[in-house]
Amino acid sequence: MFKTRKRAPSAQPAAEARPEQPQKTAKKTKKVEPGPRRPGPRGWNGRGGGASLLVQMADEYRGTSVQVCGLWPFAVGAGAPMIGVPIGRNLLSGATLCCDPISWFQRANLISNPSAFVLGLPGLGKSTIVRRMVLGLAGYGVQPLVLGDLKPDYVDLIEALGGQVISLGRGRGHLNVLDPGEARTAAERLTGTARSRVVADAHGRRLTMVSALLTIIRSAPPSDREETILDRALKVLDERHEGVPVLADLLKVIQDAPEEVRQVALDRGSLDRYREITDHLEASLIGLVGGGRLGEIFAAPTSNPMKLDRPVVFDVSSIDDSEIDLQAAVLLACWSTGFGAVGVSHALADAGLAPRRHYFVVLDELWRALRAGRGIVDRVDALTRLNRQRGVGMAMVSHTMSDLMALASEEDRAKARGFVERSGMVICGGLPEAEMPMLNSAVRMSRAEQRLLSSWQDPPAWDATAGREAAPPGRGKFLIKVGGRPGIPVHVGLTAAEVAINDTNKLWHSASRIGTSEGT
Repeated sequence: MFKTRKRAPSAQPAAEARPEQPQKTAKKTKKVEPGPRRPGPRGWNGRGGGASLLVQMADEYRGTSVQVCGLWPFAVGAGAPMIGVPIGRNLLSGATLCCDPISWFQRANLISNPSAFVLGLPGLGKSTIVRRMVLGLAGYGVQPLVLGDLKPDYVDLIEALGGQVISLGRGRGHLNVLDPGEARTAAERLTGTARSRVVADAHGRRLTMVSALLTIIRSAPPSDREETILDRALKVLDERHEGVPVLADLLKVIQDAPEEVRQVALDRGSLDRYREITDHLEASLIGLVGGGRLGEIFAAPTSNPMKLDRPVVFDVSSIDDSEIDLQAAVLLACWSTGFGAVGVSHALADAGLAPRRHYFVVLDELWRALRAGRGIVDRVDALTRLNRQRGVGMAMVSHTMSDLMALASEEDRAKARGFVERSGMVICGGLPEAEMPMLNSAVRMSRAEQRLLSSWQDPPAWDATAGREAAPPGRGKFLIKVGGRPGIPVHVGLTAAEVAINDTNKLWHSASRIGTSEGT
């Protein structure tokens, strides 16, 4: 007998108990073909490669919005900031270099002192690069002041800018060193402390200038007693004299021996002793008033007063290079007048009586003034230390470091080297190899930079096609040094509008006709 086992019935059919699920399919992985190997941001890594420690910045060029609109957004920055006056093209990259001491101090914050010292041999374009800065800064609203143009290199430029040309020289113009200029008019408009400061500054400037003239005549500074006598005599002169005094009026005060002057002279109540004390001082003042080496340039009233609202150049090109003392005296007088006017302008602006103006002061042929006598370096040193506080940018121009190191005393040579060391930027043209140790003591130069500067002073080659010498290899080429950073080599190219005002060979354009037959 067969026995069957009965299976218990399920709650629902098998088909209903498990809903039908979709069948899973295996994923197909796409095989990625290896692409070309690419370098990293600093170059090739790994064996046989080598990442670069320094990534060079891309070249930068300047263009209009119509020309470069399709390149926006820009991917990289520039090696040098595009802030300031366009100077020229970088000799390494071809990019435009913009640079001037005021823009790099005020806007770019790249330098701590708005000043530049320009060095280079004659004929290589020192004045050209300074003129470019003058022209560009004038477009930014900065007032150029060329305080002594000996060539002249800046007269045509200032005239083109609608500025004032003040001619000085024997029989050409006078500059009264006792004229307070705009200080007297400003003092009448100011009150309180501001007025006292303007008056005191004008008095100190006049005393300093008289002492400087005496230094040049004697080749030695006046004694402490003589400066005290001059100081008191100037105060007596201001109290008693109506109008603007001249040096003859100051001499008369000392000769009249007023009680206030005798007290500081320490004559002990003896008029004869007073005459003995002031004898040397009177003789020097007579030399200033009556002619002598310095002529009568400083003995008469100012023929062309300086104005504060326009570019100014003092044209002293009529003074011959053989008159070294006269050149130095006129340059110092121009500097004193210019900085005095700047101080008055800022005093009026602080009081809300005039708009704020910034100035770009050019001190060309600096070496001529420094060799005038002992004590002159100290006066120039004071000007260069206060330019930031005075609100002026400054460009000092000389040929070589040897000019600064040729001063008589070691103390003066150290101060002159400080002019270069304190400058916000140093701009070097072609220089001889012998200059490099002295230049390197003030501005750190690499060997490559020294070789570059030496190559720029090579003589020009002969152009057989034109039948004349070609341009010197270093003309218009400069190395701009800022602190310990690598120098930026640049070539200054002139625009068509600048060619006429940068021509320093006007007297050589026409050939001499002496000795030729008529009609040839």
